[in-house]
Amino acid sequence: METLLAFVIGGLYATSFYLMLRRSIVKLVLGLMIFSQAVNLLIFTTARLTRGNTPIIPEGAAAPLEPFADPLPQALILTAIVIAFGVLAFSLALMRRAHAGLGTDDLDKLQEGEQ
Repeated sequence: METLLAFVIGGLYATSFYLMLRRSIVKLVLGLMIFSQAVNLLIFTTARLTRGNTPIIPEGAAAPLEPFADPLPQALILTAIVIAFGVLAFSLALMRRAHAGLGTDDLDKLQEGEQ
């Protein structure tokens, strides 16, 4: 399963880099969205896929019962989702403002509009 996820993550990274190198700002935002999802899957996969118990120490024990799911990657992914949503909201607002001001979504024409 982890090998399949590695190929999926690689495909998502390749797709996101391809989209971010295009001239359209819409494709740039789509590439950022796909990139953030690839990072989330990478964190999820590197934390090992474990179907285990909750990491709660039972009464009278010194450690959680094996196998247990690691809560740290889950917290990292949740944080990454929130950060990605903030970046996406900002980039969408920036894209809308740039399109309203210059009337185009081509990055080269947006650069010409600055001069």
